[in-house]
Amino acid sequence: MKYYIGKILDCSYEDAIGKVTEALKSEGFGVLTQIDVKATLKKKIDVDFRKYIILGACHPPSAHKALSTEMHIGLMLPCNVIVQENNEGKTEVSAIDPIASMQAVENESLGALATEIKLKLEKVIASI
Repeated sequence: MKYYIGKILDCSYEDAIGKVTEALKSEGFGVLTQIDVKATLKKKIDVDFRKYIILGACHPPSAHKALSTEMHIGLMLPCNVIVQENNEGKTEVSAIDPIASMQAVENESLGALATEIKLKLEKVIASI
């Protein structure tokens, strides 16, 4: 099973970050965290890495439902979205498939919620 939803974009890496953030916002997500992997790896272990950022996206009503349904689900949150420069030098955006990630959790009531969030993330990726 593929564990992400992805797309190659026809824009710069920097522009893609802004587009992704706005598209997430339009679907009710906020970006809680931003991890610049390239800068972090350079700073921590002095290696060069491609442009790569992890955006920790949260849809508050859905997060509340999930946290109320499953005590430890916070281990699986937020929904990570990455923007990266791929091996061909193109800008790629990918989001976690929440259905794939929720398969590890034995709580059937999370299935509908995971499907709802997947549909929102698919809209985000498609709209960019």
